Amino acid sequence: MTSHAKSAALAVALLAGGIANGQKILINGGGATFPNPIYSKWFAEYNKKFPNIQINYQSQGSSFGIGQITAGTVDFGASDAPMNDDQLKAFKDKHGYGILHFPTVMGGNAPIYNIPGVTAQLNFTGDALSGIFLGKITKWNDPELTKVNPGANLPDKPIIVVHRSDGSGTTYVWTDYLSKVSKEWETKVGRGNSPNWPVGLGGKGSEGVTGQVKQQPNSIGYVEVLYALQNKLAFGKVKNQAGNFVGADLVGVTAAAAGAMKEIPDDFRVSITNAPGKNSYPISTFTWLLIPEKIADSGKQKAIKDFVTWALKDGSGFGQSFCEALQFAKLPKAVIDKELKAIAKIQ
Repeated sequence: MTSHAKSAALAVALLAGGIANGQKILINGGGATFPNPIYSKWFAEYNKKFPNIQINYQSQGSSFGIGQITAGTVDFGASDAPMNDDQLKAFKDKHGYGILHFPTVMGGNAPIYNIPGVTAQLNFTGDALSGIFLGKITKWNDPELTKVNPGANLPDKPIIVVHRSDGSGTTYVWTDYLSKVSKEWETKVGRGNSPNWPVGLGGKGSEGVTGQVKQQPNSIGYVEVLYALQNKLAFGKVKNQAGNFVGADLVGVTAAAAGAMKEIPDDFRVSITNAPGKNSYPISTFTWLLIPEKIADSGKQKAIKDFVTWALKDGSGFGQSFCEALQFAKLPKAVIDKELKAIAKIQ
């Protein structure tokens, strides 16, 4: 080979390497609507840093995320409820390997309401919320509501209940909380992504529930607190284990994580609803990315591992630094440290 031919061959090899390094990688995911505001921000910011990596996300509910990752039609799923043992087995039976859970952020699930003429931030007990969603408390001036809201001038009007119509991790968190504070709820309805609702109208996604409550006077629903803030909807405080009424703010959610976790399990599947602690917000949750243990495409595998590492890290320009502006609480450092080690399990 002449020196000119060698130079040309080297140039082609270098160019091929450059193309590989800057290769366009498309990653598809889908699932929970609860974290969609922070995920949208993350995917946009990450694409600015690495223009060759594009992450598309379908915000269609946690059941959608679990179903799609199990079917193998997305590269990752997302859920506000960890996959249960049966779902994990179904995934492993189909693919021959497991699925990993990575908590990404924490948030508060807030009771939103639209009561004309009532401007005060209302207080809700567990008995009140379970009673409303069981269809036993049907008027806004019920004693269970008026006794903890003196001076709120609650009307003698029927309560219109709004819940998710789709399979939803936000619903799982809501019903997990109600199951912990109400034996009647636990035995009659229980916890789940798609329970058999005793009463109410359905809305698709957190956006749908927000829209229904906004349109329906004297209604109540539940969403991640950012949806309430963005839509200028009132949301209530909820009585915690310590007997204090706490709002779904960053302090309350962070306190709930601290109160619930003596030690987070190795698979990161944990509930932090109704956590102890005087400042704990009782309807708090982690939300999880669901990532297969094995990713055959080496480019996608590296891109997903790099993205998760970036999302978990704090500090300027990293994922956790964007949380609080969108009303999501950052992960506790102990959880982040444990997750950063767990990323190596993705092969």
